[in-house]
Amino acid sequence: MRSVIAAIDLGTTKVVCIVGEKIGNKVKIIGFGQAPSKGILRGEVQNIQNVLDSITPVRQAVETAIGAKINEVFVGIAGQNIRCATTSNQTTRTDPEQIITKEEIEKFTDSMYNSFVQNGEKVLHVIPQSYNIDDFMGISDPIGMNGRQISANFKLFIGRSNSAQMSKNVITRAGMALREIILEPIASAKAVVAPDEAELGVAVLDIGGGTSDLLIIQDNIIRHTAVIPFGGNSVTEDIKMGCNITSRDAEMLKVQFGSCCPDFARQKKIIIPGIGGRSNKEIGLPTLSKIIAARMEEIFEAVSYEIEKSGYKNRLNGGLVLTGGGAKMQDIAQLATRVTGLEAKVAYPDECIDCNGMSEIMSSENSTAVGLVLNGFEIMEREKSIYNTITEINYQLFDNNQQQEEPAPAVHKPQAKKNFFKSFFNSFSSEKMFNDNQA
Repeated sequence: MRSVIAAIDLGTTKVVCIVGEKIGNKVKIIGFGQAPSKGILRGEVQNIQNVLDSITPVRQAVETAIGAKINEVFVGIAGQNIRCATTSNQTTRTDPEQIITKEEIEKFTDSMYNSFVQNGEKVLHVIPQSYNIDDFMGISDPIGMNGRQISANFKLFIGRSNSAQMSKNVITRAGMALREIILEPIASAKAVVAPDEAELGVAVLDIGGGTSDLLIIQDNIIRHTAVIPFGGNSVTEDIKMGCNITSRDAEMLKVQFGSCCPDFARQKKIIIPGIGGRSNKEIGLPTLSKIIAARMEEIFEAVSYEIEKSGYKNRLNGGLVLTGGGAKMQDIAQLATRVTGLEAKVAYPDECIDCNGMSEIMSSENSTAVGLVLNGFEIMEREKSIYNTITEINYQLFDNNQQQEEPAPAVHKPQAKKNFFKSFFNSFSSEKMFNDNQA
């Protein structure tokens, strides 16, 4: 029986549908399609019908490629309203001599989903940072210990309830079920961060079209996240305004000739055809680069502020990892290093998957989509379930790694939230954010 995960990345500039199959220990991409997105602004669904118009042809093309109907998908969530908060909690055990169990810690963590947030917001992820068991301080994994008092420090990732609901509405109207919603920077990091980087400490910046999403990981634990409300589209708009050209020409200049370092730009001019009989426009590459650098410096200064705010600035020995479509601009790593003081590199999902000959997948702009698939397989394995696409994509539960004789029904019972963020790797856990009844 085939084990398959399907995911949809609802980006500001493009919609991606991707399907991966687990073969041994390797994930092989068997279906991939993308199209320009409509109806999504800064990572959030604005117009359901426009998004449906973008999803439908891409999904149909992928279904044709894999020879199966996609019934369930993993979807990413982003947006400038996602924020991070620090809190703590404690509980007193009735029997201090009993061993602390996994279920006990999960119940303790799940109680944090009821934390007070502003009206219209929802706790999306609860990530334990450390535990104190009586006099033992700074414990990373308390399971197996005993004691009377358990206290813990948590990071809460908080977002708008309406944003998740809009994403679910789109998927439902497209004729699919929403299996999970996963925070997009977590998905991107899953595809591009090496285990050693996660242990040493690393900042991951996913530069999308509408926003730039920052995730900080240290000692294999997600420590902080932030959303910078500028991305690749902001750069395009700056070029359009600064050079008095159309959005299409501005995007072309950014993609084909844009550099983040004016000192490296060649003394060359690009000719843009005039509009309505007007004369052609000459744009020098140094001028273009200065416009791009100004906006990217603003983004990296905001990143520096968030890293300082996290308290982990001096503990990121793995440096800064850049990914997303905006990371494809020339000399971006050099500028990032100069502004943030961290050694920066551009990363893409090159080793974590078998692209099956589809070389376009090996691009930083597809890190989120690939990461959604990888997170999906991790969740599947943790829940001891399997994705079956022999006739259609369904989950089939099994116990003790033994498949049941009869396939599981298409309707799934709601599952309780569980804490999967005790470590970033083992293997890069991503906690369940919503089930079908919660989104």
